[in-house]
Amino acid sequence: MDTLNPIPQHVAIIMDGNGRWAKQQGLMRVKGHEIGAQRAEEIMKAAQDKGIRFLTLYAFSKENWRRPKMEIEFLMGLLSSYLDSRLEKIVQNNIVFNVIGEIQDLPDSLQKKLIKTMEASKNNTGLVVTFALSYSSRREILLACRKIATQAAQGELKPSEISEETISGNLYTANMPDPDLLIRTSGEYRISNFLLWQISYAELYITSKFWPDFTREEFDKAIEDYQKRERRFGHTCAAGGGNP
Repeated sequence: MDTLNPIPQHVAIIMDGNGRWAKQQGLMRVKGHEIGAQRAEEIMKAAQDKGIRFLTLYAFSKENWRRPKMEIEFLMGLLSSYLDSRLEKIVQNNIVFNVIGEIQDLPDSLQKKLIKTMEASKNNTGLVVTFALSYSSRREILLACRKIATQAAQGELKPSEISEETISGNLYTANMPDPDLLIRTSGEYRISNFLLWQISYAELYITSKFWPDFTREEFDKAIEDYQKRERRFGHTCAAGGGNP
């Protein structure tokens, strides 16, 4: 194509490979998470500089609770320390801090810090950074279905009136556009129960880089690759295949 796509409005990232990166370096897994947290901050800055409006980071899945207790405690402590040290910077940098997932699963003290950070940054007008914590996309869709079913049972909504917009409006992401680009690090070719409804027409970018190695330069490559693609949304098809 002759012209480039505009910068994506919403980028979602599956930040994978911290543990494998640490093992490759001969370090403990927790060191990979520590470096990964620093990388997340670098990518937040890069997204802001590019004028991206929404950045959603898959930080901790519902399934991650099965990990060793020590690793979970380290991750919770790492997030807690991040919020303590970065709250003022988040507000000053005009970032809107957001969380999706079942935060009631998290330690009480961490829940309070998350709420405090969201409250302090809610009037900002810049990049919306969303951390998916104790998140499961299937669970999100299930909860949305229950809310819609309750509305129907109470006579607030007819089953025939349920639309895609109804479902989208009952998801955690109701107030943001669907992702234009989904990035996954560490070379794994799977979605891992992340934003299953929302990424229906997102462009996918898979890199073999582990998350701690996913620098601003790697992020720039992903954005440039996205800009060169022809986005069809099922409206047209290439010769020999595709949607009718």
